[in-house]
Amino acid sequence: MDITPAIPADRQVIDSYGPGRFKVAGQDYAGSILVFPEETISWPIADWQSLTLECLQAVHSRPVEVLLIGLGPRMQLLPSALRADIKAAGIPMDAMDTGAACRTYNILLSEGRRVAAALIAN
Repeated sequence: MDITPAIPADRQVIDSYGPGRFKVAGQDYAGSILVFPEETISWPIADWQSLTLECLQAVHSRPVEVLLIGLGPRMQLLPSALRADIKAAGIPMDAMDTGAACRTYNILLSEGRRVAAALIAN
C-alpha cells in the first residue's frame, strides 16, 4: 500500500539537500533558495547573520500561511529585532535548522498549506 501523500505535480517539492545545494522539483540549485509552492528562486544569503526583513521581500507579495526559515546546519536564535520586524510585516514564521525546514516544508505542502521556505545552504 502506497502511503505517500499526493502532491500535485506542479508543486515545488524539495527532493534533497546537502552541502551548498538543494534539489527542488527535479532541478538542482547551488546556494541558498526561497521555495514557494509554485516556484523556487535563488536567494543571495550566505549565513543567518545576514538576514534582514529586506532579504525576505519576495515573501511579502505572496499569500503565505507560514514561512519556514532554514538557518543552516544548526538551529540559531534569530535576533529579537528581526523576529519583531517579521512579525510586524505580518509574516508568520518559524526558524529551525535547514534540514528540518526542508522536511517541514514538504509535510505542510502535502497538506495543501500555503507554505514558503527561506533556506540557507549549509
